[in-house]
Amino acid sequence: QVQLVESGGGLVQAGGSLRLSCAAFGRTFGDYAMGWFRQAPGKERKFVAAISWNAASTYYADSVKGRFTISRDNAKNTVYLQMNSLKPEDTANYYCAAGPWASGNSRQYDYWGQGTQVTVSS
Repeated sequence: QVQLVESGGGLVQAGGSLRLSCAAFGRTFGDYAMGWFRQAPGKERKFVAAISWNAASTYYADSVKGRFTISRDNAKNTVYLQMNSLKPEDTANYYCAAGPWASGNSRQYDYWGQGTQVTVSS
């Protein structure tokens, strides 16, 4: 069992930056690939970024490529999402997830956090 706790969300103006963190508790963090997903009100949850267990591979949705960076620190049991050049359309609740391999498919992930809200004002 893995518990995931996100933090770092908030209100930011368009063009600004935020860094989300996701702390993992329980089983060995380094055993899992990690992903970030987001869900806006009334819309389905969508893939944002993923990273393999050893950070050798990263994947991004086209909408965030060049603006967001996913990273992890296995010694701190934490995965990060650095978000730059934020746009109003990035407004959503952001969730981290843990699973056996890095994927853009939410069904591949076994554990989910409760989410952290990101709001980007125009």
